[in-house]
Amino acid sequence: MDSTRSSGEMAIGMPESKSTKAKAAATTAATTKATLHPQAGWKRGVAIFDFIIRLCGIAAALAATATMGTTDQTLPFFTQFFQFQASYDDLPAFTFFVIANAIASGYLVLSLPFSIVGIVRPHIVGTRLLLLIFDTVMVALTTAAAASAAAIVYLAHNGNSNTNWLAICQQFNDFCQRISGAVVASFIAAVIFMFLVVLSAVALRRT
Repeated sequence: MDSTRSSGEMAIGMPESKSTKAKAAATTAATTKATLHPQAGWKRGVAIFDFIIRLCGIAAALAATATMGTTDQTLPFFTQFFQFQASYDDLPAFTFFVIANAIASGYLVLSLPFSIVGIVRPHIVGTRLLLLIFDTVMVALTTAAAASAAAIVYLAHNGNSNTNWLAICQQFNDFCQRISGAVVASFIAAVIFMFLVVLSAVALRRT
């Protein structure tokens, strides 16, 4: 009788042990899921914001490229030997400006699918790291282009008496307005790239 009772108690005790382990595993899984869901939601929100910022960057970089690339003004008076004309390709700094902002525009368009991947799968680190690297390169490129063009724009507005560089904006008013607007748009694109770098770095740190 004692052996039968002992074996019965063991038979009853074993299902209880399995049930306890199953409940503990379910509780742990639920806790882990509850912890991960807010983090996944936060990362998806960052990825959506990243996508929107990239669209704004495309608009700014394209505006800078198109404005500078179509800047050309010819004065209505001329002589027998001279025609007074100003074009962006007369200066290497402006040519570099157009090329750099065109590259930045193309990169931003190509980066949109990777940004969408970050929205669909917010825990992927590889795409975020890739975007961070190329965004940093674009910061340097757009900043260099905008800074070099801004120096020429300043001279066009104010001139430089030490080097006998005459201010031309009084004569080429439309030309100067367009190149100034293009430089402003390029600086906006550079700031957007800086913000994208910070956003990606924060997202990777919270991984």
